[in-house]
Amino acid sequence: MNYILFDGEYRDNLLPLTFTKPVADLRIGILTIREKWEKHLGFTTTTVTEEYLSDKFPMVEMEENIMINASFLPTLSLVEMVSKLKASEAIYKSGELIAFFAKEQEEIDFETFHKYEYAEDLIQIKHSWDLFSNNGVALEADFDLITEGRESAPIPETIHCMNKERIFLEPDVDIEIAVLNANKGAIYIGKNAEVQEGSMIRGPFAMGAYSVVKMGTKVYGPTTLGPKCKIGGEVNNAILSGYCSKGHDGYLGNAVIGEWCNIGADSNNSNLKNNYANVKVWGYAEERFVDTGLQFCGLIMADHSKCGINTMFNTGTVVGVSSNIYGSNFPRNFIPSFSWGGAAGLKTYSLVKAFETMDLVMRRKNEEFTAEDQKIMEHIFEVSSKYRSK
Repeated sequence: MNYILFDGEYRDNLLPLTFTKPVADLRIGILTIREKWEKHLGFTTTTVTEEYLSDKFPMVEMEENIMINASFLPTLSLVEMVSKLKASEAIYKSGELIAFFAKEQEEIDFETFHKYEYAEDLIQIKHSWDLFSNNGVALEADFDLITEGRESAPIPETIHCMNKERIFLEPDVDIEIAVLNANKGAIYIGKNAEVQEGSMIRGPFAMGAYSVVKMGTKVYGPTTLGPKCKIGGEVNNAILSGYCSKGHDGYLGNAVIGEWCNIGADSNNSNLKNNYANVKVWGYAEERFVDTGLQFCGLIMADHSKCGINTMFNTGTVVGVSSNIYGSNFPRNFIPSFSWGGAAGLKTYSLVKAFETMDLVMRRKNEEFTAEDQKIMEHIFEVSSKYRSK
């Protein structure tokens, strides 16, 4: 069977994170949503997404296909139900389409479909803040999925462990003289990752391959590092999607950081308003600030954005793609893509200079800034221009 993940109706709610990738490639827990579905199904998947992303994330359609709404996280029972779908059948959850069977180039009329209702609870990602809010549950599920039937690599005797049964190290982890507390949630450390001396980690926590936790770092779960990330200072309930750095002192909490981002030394984000009211954030779908319903909400930063030393982000700040933030005082709590500056004002970040930086940053971690990447960035630059000052 051919499985295809589609963005669904909440893609715009997940901007600016989804400017550069399909919904399926957002990270929550240990794995991306795509990786979860593929590991459960035992098949690779392709994607229905925005046209400007389709060269990098193509769809492969076959004679028979099962289309899956990528905003839903898989469970064992849901995957079993999805894998058994046949022609003219669909699965729904409280009126939301989860999956359906589609023949090649067939016109879909859901009025003629047999509709199954999925009765159990599911995690659905409808807003950017749903990622850190649901990270703990997703991380525990991924931990069980990845480690089932496997044994952890040996944990050195210098490590102080609590609830060792919920701690898993992949091969070639470099870790000494640290505290791993899995009483509140599982801890997963990926292949070739490094946890330096004096670090204190409280689960749920996951770090991807080749990631680094620097000396004396304090981590409160649920927190996730994707591959080739680096953290220091204090981190609480944050997702660093991959290839990004927060390598120095400073606080990051209730946050989602995209790929290829850098948080300067001693930078901090607020995650609680002084009056304890619900946090509002910029909503791209509504083009206004929207109520998250959360008392704690920190920073949402999209791919390739950076901030200088001592940057202060206010509660619920949203930073677009490839922005460079620096200077004293709090910058605006909505910073459009390709912005350069801070509280004193913003100007447009030159595409040529942005591309030069992207290429240098990616080459440092042995990745390539491709022609496909450049086309995607050019499109984002154009569609985000209405938010920038002229």
